Amino acid sequence: QVQLVESGGGSVQPGGSLRLSCEVSGVSFSRYSMGWYRQAPGKQRELVALMSSIGNTNYADSVKGRFTISRDNAKSTVYLQMNSLKPEDTAVYHCNYGWGSVPAFGSWGQGTQVTVSS
Repeated sequence: QVQLVESGGGSVQPGGSLRLSCEVSGVSFSRYSMGWYRQAPGKQRELVALMSSIGNTNYADSVKGRFTISRDNAKSTVYLQMNSLKPEDTAVYHCNYGWGSVPAFGSWGQGTQVTVSS
């Protein structure tokens, strides 16, 4: 059974930083692309960062230059370093795995809440 467990969210002031983690079990982690998604209240879920199995990355325009996705295949974990956070980054953040430009093979878990507010 595939499990995606996100952690690392919290409440920060604008300009602050957070590092999210997502531990994956039940799949051959290194074979898949990994994506970080977010969903703000009343909005659709959006992909914010993607890393392929060979390390290529892609970011939503809204987070380019501020967010960095990375992965540790030995730990089956993907990370999202978020710097210069803005109130509009407030959302529940989820990870997922798969192939292609929108990796989403897994079921959506609870995610981790990120709140940016002064």
